[in-house]
Amino acid sequence: MGAKTDTPDARVAQIAASQHGVLTRRQLEEAGLGSRAITIRVRKRQLLRVHQGTYALGAFPVSHRQRWIAAVLACGDGAVLSHHSAAALWELLRPIEGPIHVSVPSTTGRISRRGIHLHRCPSLADPLSSPSYLQSRGGRGQGITTRRHNIPVTTIQRTVDDLDGTVAPYLLRRAKRQAELKRVRLKGAEGTRSRSDLEEDFHALLIHSHHRIPPPETNVKLGRWEVDFLWREQKVVVETDCFTYHQGSVAFEDDHARELDLRQRGFAVLRFTDLQIESEPDRVVADVVRALGG
Repeated sequence: MGAKTDTPDARVAQIAASQHGVLTRRQLEEAGLGSRAITIRVRKRQLLRVHQGTYALGAFPVSHRQRWIAAVLACGDGAVLSHHSAAALWELLRPIEGPIHVSVPSTTGRISRRGIHLHRCPSLADPLSSPSYLQSRGGRGQGITTRRHNIPVTTIQRTVDDLDGTVAPYLLRRAKRQAELKRVRLKGAEGTRSRSDLEEDFHALLIHSHHRIPPPETNVKLGRWEVDFLWREQKVVVETDCFTYHQGSVAFEDDHARELDLRQRGFAVLRFTDLQIESEPDRVVADVVRALGG
């Protein structure tokens, strides 16, 4: 005789706990719930229908992860989170509202569902794309699907590849930088200069601003320090910080030593991050204008 806890509802709860509170109808049936039992629990709102054949145990959605795994489970065997949704799961980009991006290993046979942006991708059926493989360092040739927080998802390399051409260039650059911070060596990343990209973005802000900002000197030496942007007459320095190039204790101390030294020599030092330049360009420009006395 089984333990009292070995009931269909207990088995359902156990499965749900491993899947962020979401189950498929097949899993409910395998746990011992028949059609009538499922219908009763839906009417009592013990189960909430998320997509056709996919249910949440209790409240929905509690988190992005719950929405993501619900979309993946709704798309059947072999489906994985991909594109911008995968980038959010990997913490390469911020989550956004809208359809969840899911890729499936076929060209036919699945119908798009409301709230899901379906990508048909036969290459996901490649034997190297093992969902049991857990990428930790982004090694090449290690497959293109994995799991993160028990959600089937494209690997970081494949996610970045999928973003190319489907998101704005600055978002692609941000995703690549975040991948580098995770110590993932991206294919084709050799020779990329994220810092230069950031400086070019800042310079473009100045050129296209409706303010008449005098052109700065770039990458020049002030004593023992090299600064990104310098307005010598106004004694203003701007440093653009890509976190990839400003991490670790040595970089941290160097940044602060440089800033203290420059301030003591009468220079105003403004520091802007890549996120500020990309997401708050108007505020960045306004800060520069104020410093220049405009």
